[in-house]
Amino acid sequence: MNRLWLLLLLFAWPLAAEVRLTPASVAGLAGVAAGETVVLAAGVYPALRIEQPLNLRGEPGTVIDAGGQGHGLYIDAPGVRVQSLTIRNWGRDLGTLDAGIFISERGSGTEVAGVRLRGPGFGIWADRVSRIRFYDNDIEGDHSLRSQDRGNGIHLFNVSDSEISRNQIRHTRDGIYIDYSNHNRLIGNRLSELRYGIHYMYSNHNEVSGNHTHRTRTGYALMQSRQLTVIGNISEQDENYGILMNYITYSLIRGNRVSGAKANSRLLNPRGAEGKALLAYHAVGNEISGNWLGHSDLGLHMTAGSEQNRIFDNALVGNRTQVRYVSNRPQEWSLDGRGNYWSDYQGWDLNQDGLGDIAHEPNDGMDRMLWQYPAARWLMNAPVVSLLRWVQQQFPVFKGPGVRDSFPLMALPEGMNNRRSDEHYPLTASQ
Repeated sequence: MNRLWLLLLLFAWPLAAEVRLTPASVAGLAGVAAGETVVLAAGVYPALRIEQPLNLRGEPGTVIDAGGQGHGLYIDAPGVRVQSLTIRNWGRDLGTLDAGIFISERGSGTEVAGVRLRGPGFGIWADRVSRIRFYDNDIEGDHSLRSQDRGNGIHLFNVSDSEISRNQIRHTRDGIYIDYSNHNRLIGNRLSELRYGIHYMYSNHNEVSGNHTHRTRTGYALMQSRQLTVIGNISEQDENYGILMNYITYSLIRGNRVSGAKANSRLLNPRGAEGKALLAYHAVGNEISGNWLGHSDLGLHMTAGSEQNRIFDNALVGNRTQVRYVSNRPQEWSLDGRGNYWSDYQGWDLNQDGLGDIAHEPNDGMDRMLWQYPAARWLMNAPVVSLLRWVQQQFPVFKGPGVRDSFPLMALPEGMNNRRSDEHYPLTASQ
């Protein structure tokens, strides 16, 4: 009997109805009660402003067109959820932060999912909020503008405890820009045709995992930050740097794959501007392990006091220059009896323990000569080069400070595949 009364009560209880608006009635959005779900019927809407917590969902064919000025959608309330609509043609004034979606400091807890954004300014700007989620969005800038005149795809300023995942971003200035923002996660985003794919400034305790950059000028620009976890990311054909560590400290850089970082072919003198798979500039106290750095102009460049880093289990494969190390102190690149895999290692393994029997020094005197005189590379496999390297080993008084791997690996570390260097992730037709 009690169950029967419960069923009757459930059927009799009024279900919350969705509020359906059209372009003609959208002015009624301001009067919708907090917590309601608003469905926008197919059609073209002007720029909208949300000042109460609600769910905003578009039907197929729903477009917000801002008319070339200001923001497309301004969110000024907590707990707003926006999904499944297109926003286009917002303003291009970067000084006033024109954005497809602008989230004010009252917008903590905002969620944006499945939204398509096309415009010249910032795609999504989040300002001093926490616990936001952006996922499965598609953002494209105006590639007719100069890169520096475009906004970033997603810009986080003073944002915490948030997650940005599975977004596709292209033709903006930077893909995802994180500024003074701590305890956030960037997961599984695909970023192409940008200045920087992911750009960190003054942000700590962040995770960057499973992202994919392609044909940017720098895949992952990590700057002035500490305690970052950067794992399992891919950089392919990025122009200047795959991973740039500029004043990065006490961070984990593990299991990333960088392939095909090349110098800008338009440079008349690319000396010093080679495509670097990984550059560490004043990077201290980090772990750099399990990364595949290959088929680039320069594999790993350490400079400006980048010391006290733990570097092991990496694979440096087929780079024109494997390592460039600039310092006055010798560096040991191995940990607990495990070094790195070097595709140009010329040693042997008589006891079959998987480690080379002689140490590898990837930037000896011969390497320095080749940096200074690139035309001498045609001698790389000549007997005279092997002889000169043997002389350096026998007479260490002639050796300068450099990198030493005392336990070079004879095979790629476990879990690294041998995927072709020309195998890139597929681009959609819109890319």
